[in-house]
Amino acid sequence: MSHPSDSRLIRLQFYATAPYQCSYLDDQMARSQVAIPAELIDAHIYSQLVRSGFRRSGLFTYRPWCDQCRACVPVRLRADEFQPDRTQRRALKRHSNLTVTLLPLVYQDDHYALYHQYQKQRHSGGGMDEDSREQYENFILKSQVDSFLAEFRLDGELKMVSLIDQLSDGLSSVYTFFDPNDTHASYGTYNILWQVERTQQLKLPHVYLGYWIGQCRKMAYKARFSPIEGLVDGVWRLLSPYEKTG
Repeated sequence: MSHPSDSRLIRLQFYATAPYQCSYLDDQMARSQVAIPAELIDAHIYSQLVRSGFRRSGLFTYRPWCDQCRACVPVRLRADEFQPDRTQRRALKRHSNLTVTLLPLVYQDDHYALYHQYQKQRHSGGGMDEDSREQYENFILKSQVDSFLAEFRLDGELKMVSLIDQLSDGLSSVYTFFDPNDTHASYGTYNILWQVERTQQLKLPHVYLGYWIGQCRKMAYKARFSPIEGLVDGVWRLLSPYEKTG
């Protein structure tokens, strides 16, 4: 039996952007394929698009569509088979005293302040470090799908916020920002581990982590989680140890 949203999927259109400077690989130009119009993309359709390698940024749903390069690999964790390694177990123990609250997509001053601080120290010069409140809201708080914020605090002090989409087959980690001054923390690792546990509680199979690029140091952390699948030539399959290190 077809889903009521399937007629919307048929009505979607896709276009390729003009080339732009790649954010991850030096001296590379990138293109994206964009799904429009945004108002047709509900939670059901978006789940199907994510399984085809799409992601979203605010109301912008896209996937890499480069002319020559295929370095961006959509990846997802098998939540029900996941077992943390020694380093990940340490991260779980180190941050076990964080309290987590699930929130709707609503503006909070301390969220924006933490976001701005994170961008200034972690991504200075990348453009997002100058985001206004309006740009922040368009990126973090605008969604046509089932989305929520996970807020992590230590003794009441905000330490991390994660934007997460609920899919029909799991969770999709959209964006996470955290206190950049806690130099000995492992917030990013802990956040993924928390999302895996949340997915297991929901009895869903996957945590989608966006794109992994083997040649990009900023993306290397994703390959440390296992078992991890990549969408390669249109098929989801386990990434081999060679692929993850090569």
